[in-house]
Amino acid sequence: MTVATTVDPKTFRAALGHFCTGVTVVAAMDGGEPVGFACQSFAALSLDPPLVLFCPGKQSRAWPAIERAGHFCVNVLTHDQRDISTVFGTKGADKFAGVPWHPAPSGAPALDGVLVWIDCAIEAVHDAGDHYVVVGRVTTLSEPQDERPLLFYRGRYAATETSEATPGILENLITWSRHDDWM
Repeated sequence: MTVATTVDPKTFRAALGHFCTGVTVVAAMDGGEPVGFACQSFAALSLDPPLVLFCPGKQSRAWPAIERAGHFCVNVLTHDQRDISTVFGTKGADKFAGVPWHPAPSGAPALDGVLVWIDCAIEAVHDAGDHYVVVGRVTTLSEPQDERPLLFYRGRYAATETSEATPGILENLITWSRHDDWM
């Protein structure tokens, strides 16, 4: 087996594009103004304590403001919120103009109509190449909505299909009593 010593960034991006991700907007308040960006690099990290992570690029203009705030709200977008993803995924303009939101308990923007919002305090920040890994301690959660998620796959938005419950082990993975095997 041959192991590559260098990996071309375009090839790396194309290969990892085959991993389907959800789309979120990470947001905070900076000096009374809302700031945020579209983020695919988001994941649950720990159940006890409840931790999540997201990975902003080092060139992000929103990340320094979110870091100053010390807390943030992750907004998990629905399939029908592609326009919001597009706005928050581009540079410039007032990203919150025309996007209804309300303050989460921390004061960070919780966007209206999302699948779920997750209010967090920054727990740790780790340097990771051209990104940071930000660990957030979950302080509050909204009630999840019964909608389809907005997904991103191979450089495009993707959709889930309604399906029947999967019998057996798959339906128990998230609620499995042996958490160390799953999350």
